[in-house]
Amino acid sequence: MSLFKRSVVSEIMSHAGVVFSTLLVVWLSVLLVRLLGEAANGTIGGDVVLGLATFSSITALPVILAVSLFIAVLTTVTRNFRESEMVVWFASGLSLKDWIRPVLRCAVPVALLIAFLTLFASPWAYRQIAEYRQRYEQRSDLSKVTVGQFIETQDGARVFFAEEPVSPQDELGRVVARVIDSEWLSVVAAESARVETQENGDRFLVLNEGHRYDLRQDSSEFRLFDFDKYGFRLESSADAASPQAMRELVERQIKARPTEQLFLDSNDTARSQIMWRLALPLAALNLALLALPLGSVNPRLGRSGDLLIAGLVGLLYMNLINLSRGWIGSGQLSFGLGVWLVHGVFAGLMAFMLWRKLRIKAPRQTPSQPV
Repeated sequence: MSLFKRSVVSEIMSHAGVVFSTLLVVWLSVLLVRLLGEAANGTIGGDVVLGLATFSSITALPVILAVSLFIAVLTTVTRNFRESEMVVWFASGLSLKDWIRPVLRCAVPVALLIAFLTLFASPWAYRQIAEYRQRYEQRSDLSKVTVGQFIETQDGARVFFAEEPVSPQDELGRVVARVIDSEWLSVVAAESARVETQENGDRFLVLNEGHRYDLRQDSSEFRLFDFDKYGFRLESSADAASPQAMRELVERQIKARPTEQLFLDSNDTARSQIMWRLALPLAALNLALLALPLGSVNPRLGRSGDLLIAGLVGLLYMNLINLSRGWIGSGQLSFGLGVWLVHGVFAGLMAFMLWRKLRIKAPRQTPSQPV
């Protein structure tokens, strides 16, 4: 490999590593904040936060890798123009088209890695995420209660707060619960609690030595009960699902479905998911090559305008891919056309812009003056 190719490949990979690590840290920070918020609200368990963060990061890696490669090539080309190193390469007999091979030397392995992630690793990660969430949803209300925290279950219909148990036969210490049904708003306080399983398999949370306060929601009627034992049935949140939850469940199932099964399906939703999985590796290659003409800037001009245009072009590319996926899923665009349409348009744009940069204009001729 020549000195030129070695320097280009080394600089692109160095920039890609820095950009990738930065984007990954930002992604993990946002993801952990969201997951910890869900754990505090009782949507997920605190013991599965790290597992969900790991598998969610796997699903985000294809987009992060594609964006990192695009920014790395763009910053490398821009830096060579800004610091006039490109003048040295041009004086050595090289042109902008000689950058294509070293850029592809970096882009092709990244595109193959993205293809592996989108076709195989990401569906597996989505299946693991669905299994984690389903396993937690099937747990009883009591198993979701964490000592020292307020936990909501059944979409906020029940709120629990529990302390550490004093007696070894109790599973929870002092318990305060708020329960909302169709008629009454109830607040229950007890000294201890434990779980009892009936012969038919029903599980009940039995509260010992406490009080219950009931307020009818449509009137001022109030009731007060003292009890030695009080129990209510523990239900799984999977017993009833809202339409929004059902739609999210179907979407997660499509994302988690293996690629070979998607090819066997003939519906538009499966085709749209196949299109998305094939689009990201092709987008990574297109964006890497598109960064060559976008990074060819005039060193005398400001740098913010060119970077802004490059960012808008990359954002437009990814949004058009998402739009095409939606059109394929709704049947408005055929699968054969939708797979290649956006990539073909941007490949043509890249070829046209590269031709404009490589074109040598003839010098303007001035009419000769008579002697």
